[in-house]
Formats: sequence, C-alpha cells, structure tokens
Amino acid sequence: MNEIGPNFTARPYRGVSVQDFATLDEGALLTRIRSRRVYRRTEFIVAVCGDDRAVVQVERADEEGILVPVRDARLLAGPEEVAFVRDESVDTGNASQLARIARAHPARVCVVEGRFQHVNFIHSPAPVRVRVLEVIPPEPPKLLEMAQAVLDFDEALPPVELDFVPIDLRELARARPAEHYLFPCRSGGLDLDARVEFLDAGPDEPGEWTLVGCERSRQIHAALYGREPAERVDFCPRLRDGGGAPEAPTLLKCCLNERGVEQDGRRLTVPWGASLEEVRSALHRLVAA
Repeated sequence: MNEIGPNFTARPYRGVSVQDFATLDEGALLTRIRSRRVYRRTEFIVAVCGDDRAVVQVERADEEGILVPVRDARLLAGPEEVAFVRDESVDTGNASQLARIARAHPARVCVVEGRFQHVNFIHSPAPVRVRVLEVIPPEPPKLLEMAQAVLDFDEALPPVELDFVPIDLRELARARPAEHYLFPCRSGGLDLDARVEFLDAGPDEPGEWTLVGCERSRQIHAALYGREPAERVDFCPRLRDGGGAPEAPTLLKCCLNERGVEQDGRRLTVPWGASLEEVRSALHRLVAA
C-alpha cells in the first residue's frame, strides 16, 4: 500500500467503494474487511455506520477475477477524523473542487458525495496558491475567469487556489492626473473625470493625452501617429510583482508574447489573447515548479 500524503485523492474515483458496516471500531472493521472480497479495482473503502464514516485503504491479493481477496487493510481515518459532505455541484474527480469543499469542513479527511452521487475523498488538503496578475476593468478579468475554468474541469491538477492581484487602470490614471486619457481598447467601467479615448478606435488625430498602455500600445501609437505619446503610464503585469513574494507562483499575460507560454522562474506568461489550452499548460508548469 502506498503512503498517503497531503492533497491525496483517489484517481480515478472508481477505486473508492462505499460500504455499510455494523461498527467502525478499528479492530472489528479491519478484521471484517480483511475477511471479504472486493472488486478488483477497489483501493479504498468508505465505511459507513449510521451518520459516521471511516476511510480504509486496502491491499488486494494478486489474483485474477472480478472479485479478489483483501490481503491487508489499514485505517486512514476514523470517524473522529472524517468530515462528510453531500454536494451535487461537485465533480469528485476534481481535486480543486474537493479542496474547496474541505476548506469549509476542516478535517484530516473530507469525504464528498458529489455529482451523480459519486464519492471521493481528499486527505489533508493543502492547495497550491497561484497569484493571477491581471488588468481591470473588465471585472472579473478574462485571465482569472479562464484560470478558474481550467481548475473546474482539469482532473490532472493537484488542488489549486487562485489569489487575484488586480492592476486597476483607473487607479493608475488617477495617480497621473490629466485632462485627456488614451486607453488601448474599450472596456466597461473606465469612468474618469476626464476625456477618454481608445487606441483601437484609431482617433484621426493624436491628442496631448496620457496613454495608459503597455509597450505594445506604445508601438502601435508610434506607428499610427509617427510620434510617441505625450505621457504614458505602463500597466504591463510583467513590470509588477503584485506586492507578493517574488517566488510565489504567478500567472500573467503580456501583449509582447503572441503565442505559447513563457516562463521566468515561477512566473508564467501567456499571450494577451491566450487560449484555454495555453492557460492550462501554464498552470501545470506552475504547480510542477
């Protein structure tokens, strides 16, 4: 039997069997399990007695057949160490979803009956925390939504929690007071006490505006008008640490990266128009690092 550590979940969860027992006393429970046969794919048994549950790891005998004897069994968590949650919104094959539920029901092992009444558990959840640096508005920003979408469907990732670090264009503009601002593209929520225009709309004539934009916006401005903007505030996430530890796993995006994923230590950069697969790849590389 393999040692079970933090963040462990059964993969696939078909290896978890739910069975009723007359008692969850450790000695009697293990004796009963060792005396019976189990399905050839069973690795764990969630033992149920009334409203209580225990989790047992089993070692199957090396025999052929649909049902095989149990060579050995050990108690992973007794009733006093197990929280049980029934939530039909949870995909029990998804470690991040299991960890989110377990966070609200702290215990050494959290057993979850989720969608389709499928059951799995998570042992000692300790999610990897990933910072997402992203520009707002819009709110919520696209990169954060895409990262969460990956966590909601990817069953290969360990438990991950996202810490959003906003880069607020409105705050950056207000820190450099001006009568006229140029932003890279239209976005709801860019309400300022000043005139606002958008670079992607291609104003006919350049103004004496302050460009709130990154290096790519500066390049487009120079190509469009043959000159640099009068003033510029750079919001590029690559230039900002978000106020956190520099070694913290961080996901961000940059216009200068047009395709693929770029890595600088524990900072992973995807393109401004990243695909869901690029975001997924970045998250996998972050947790692996």
